[in-house]
Amino acid sequence: MSLPDPATAAADLRSQLRAMPELAIVLGSGFQDALGGLRGVTEIPYAKIPGFRCPTVPAHAGRLVLATSEKVPLLALYGRSHYYEGLDVAEVTFPVRVLAALGIRDVILTNAAGGISPRLRRGDFMCLTDHINFMGVNPLRGQISFLDLTAVYDPALIALWRRAARKAKVRLAAGVYLAVSGPSYETPAEIRAFARLGADAVGMSTVPEAIVARQCGMRVTALSCITNLAAGRTRKPLSHAEVLETGRRVSKSATELLSTFLNL
Repeated sequence: MSLPDPATAAADLRSQLRAMPELAIVLGSGFQDALGGLRGVTEIPYAKIPGFRCPTVPAHAGRLVLATSEKVPLLALYGRSHYYEGLDVAEVTFPVRVLAALGIRDVILTNAAGGISPRLRRGDFMCLTDHINFMGVNPLRGQISFLDLTAVYDPALIALWRRAARKAKVRLAAGVYLAVSGPSYETPAEIRAFARLGADAVGMSTVPEAIVARQCGMRVTALSCITNLAAGRTRKPLSHAEVLETGRRVSKSATELLSTFLNL
């Protein structure tokens, strides 16, 4: 499906927004309630934004909100579309290109992930220090953009997460996120292989958005909620219901961590 020019969608949004912040956050699985204390100013459903796809995954609301966290203005994207929903990777990353066209300088990406590293427990948070793209696609394909990904996730923002976690007294790890296409969960053999590759957690999003954000010149940081232990680390069957339940259980901690990070 053809997409509009990101500048066109940005112009449409700009006409509806009262202010234009320089910070945006994409709220993935496990984080839909993490900004409950924000003061919303303007709310726009994805269905009314040119080129935005409405998520089909439960608990991805599909709306963009202009809000403030204390005195910090930001755009919050409640929900994202995923490659496994049958979309082209260009559709998945289109909202990031629109954010760049709006003048967003910093973007926070959040997701639910399965814990691979034995140091990660269900309900922990992990800020991303690096990633492994195992999705089989690259959002820059066809653009011949030889983008340096040495430091996808901004070191200064990683340091800020650590400060925020100490101040909020929230358990926070740092590690490598491996992205797969989904939607099936991984096998125990795959998880053992990913561990040998250096992955600490596994998920089905974030990496395409991070790559495009860096191509667009934005600073990127990302936060995972470890909503379940990866296959082979637990005897329980894996399910999206567990992902959502863990997200609800730790929503207060997520709110405290994000609020502290935003207002440092």
